[in-house]
Amino acid sequence: MTRTGELDRPDGRTVRWYTDGPDDADLVLFWHHGTPNIGQPPGPLMKPATDRGIRWVSIDRPGYGGSTRREGRCVADVVEDVAAVADELAIERFAVVGHSGGGPHALACAALLSLRVRACVSIAGLAPFEAGGLDWYGGMAKGGRLELEAAALGPAALRAQLAEEWDPDSFTPEDNGALAGEWGWFTGIVKAALDLGPDGMVDDDLAYVRPWGFAPGDAGAVPVLIAHGGKDRVVPYTHGEWLAGEIGDAEWRFFPEDGHISVLLHAETLLDWLVEAA
Repeated sequence: MTRTGELDRPDGRTVRWYTDGPDDADLVLFWHHGTPNIGQPPGPLMKPATDRGIRWVSIDRPGYGGSTRREGRCVADVVEDVAAVADELAIERFAVVGHSGGGPHALACAALLSLRVRACVSIAGLAPFEAGGLDWYGGMAKGGRLELEAAALGPAALRAQLAEEWDPDSFTPEDNGALAGEWGWFTGIVKAALDLGPDGMVDDDLAYVRPWGFAPGDAGAVPVLIAHGGKDRVVPYTHGEWLAGEIGDAEWRFFPEDGHISVLLHAETLLDWLVEAA
């Protein structure tokens, strides 16, 4: 059963944390959620993780769920909250995994907490906005592209764009199939993420198009795996390909027939990699 708690930070914010699995697990895995989600650990992976001796820990990023907003945050700012929650739960070392917008946040921990992070997986994650040689918007569905183009223009333009309807073409038939099954879990965490308004989503999107606060190549101080679906219309696979090339010895796993959600149907194999790497 997932346990939750709240941690007060020196700047007056509150961070909500979650944990699921035995306290004496062989491996602690810190989950970084996408946009817009709350931090609840991924339900479809609970049993596979337990079978592999994994305990989940995660947080709501600022502005989501039970975590106070941190306006103007950058991707690297997540590291302070992760380290504080790990200290609160008496966890010295852990692995990290992020999906979608959680990918950059997982890489931030690998880069800036390398003495504590045992291994890192980024699934369908974004590359930095200023990534050299990458057509950053290329291959994105119209809705997602307009959202991130608006983020690059600033908060007012982004809020106006977020008021538009969701673009159903963002998901492939493979994604919709996954959402019709166990990964329909996303429906609940997206609703919970937006129940308090769009601030968390706004701050996430703004952080993606600003300097991240670290160099992705520095994540290579720990074992890194980059995984991506070839049909992804939310974050095109070229982002993952760029990251894999930038991060030294990173392993690249390409699933040509999968989209942004259906790539998670391979997540158990990525857990196996984490156990081995860590």
